[in-house]
Parts: sequence; structure tokens; C-alpha cells
Amino acid sequence: MADRSRRLSPLDLGAGAAVLLAAAGVIWSPKLSGAVARATGKLQPVTVLVDVRGVPVADPAVVLDAARRSGRVSLVIRNQPHGSVAVKQVIPLQRKLSAVFADGRVVSAPDPNQLQFATIDARFVLQGEGRKGADGVVFGNQNLKIGAPIELEGTNFRVIGSVTGLKLGAT
Repeated sequence: MADRSRRLSPLDLGAGAAVLLAAAGVIWSPKLSGAVARATGKLQPVTVLVDVRGVPVADPAVVLDAARRSGRVSLVIRNQPHGSVAVKQVIPLQRKLSAVFADGRVVSAPDPNQLQFATIDARFVLQGEGRKGADGVVFGNQNLKIGAPIELEGTNFRVIGSVTGLKLGAT
């Protein structure tokens, strides 16, 4: 009788490696880790302040009002879609001009050009869910820190701002 012992071929090893990689991808997938965090109660309310400055628009008041009325914006963090979060508040920001006089006085005044050259200058207060990570707040499966660029998208606008404030926990 011939010895019919089974030997592993390179094809068998490759198939086994593919199965192991697929299993690891399912276990460590961002959606699954978010579901596990939600189920274990590790997700907490996160308040994110995003400042948008100098975006030229024809009528900034209409855009800001639309963001307030919709109550939600979609987020893109580091070119990765996050989903939508609640807009708690939209605060218009006034640009200021400063002048230094020869005697050392510094005088500030509202920028009169803001009326002629309309731009969006506003602080968006957003509310979502996140968790405390090793490197800060994990929001939308992305580490989010002050200074990070973030895109906000509504029904009639898409603007890029910077994170200027983060608060983890109840507000």
C-alpha cells in the first residue's frame, strides 16, 4: 500500500492565512469596536467645537441659519466619512482689525470689510458620541485633537474648519 499521508501545499497555507486575516479584520473592524464600546457603556457624549473662518459665501446668514434649522451636519475627519452629528449651536464670530498707534496704544474694531466681502466666520458646537482613547478622544473611530482639520457638510454647504475645543462626558 502506498503511504497516503497528507502534506500541506503552499496553496493550503495561503488559504489558511487568508482565513486568519479575514477573521482578524472582523474582530478588529471599526464598526464592531464601536458596537462593543456602545454595548459596554464606554461611549460617552462628546462636545466638539469647530471654528470655520474666511469661507467666501454670498449670504453667510442663510448658510448658518440652514445649519441651525437642520440640526445635523455630516463630518469628514482626515478624509474619512464619520456620519452625522447634532448641531447644538452655531455662533457667528466677528472679525476684528487692530491698529497700533505711535504712542503704543492698540485699538481694535469690527472689520468693516466683512459686510462687503461676505465670509462664514462661525463656531459650530457639535454633539456626538465618543470614547477616551490612548491618544485623546476617539470620535468616529478617529483620534480627534484640538487643531485637527474637519469638514462639515450640510444640505447646501461644505466647509473646512479646525477643532478648537473638545469635551468628553456630560455637558
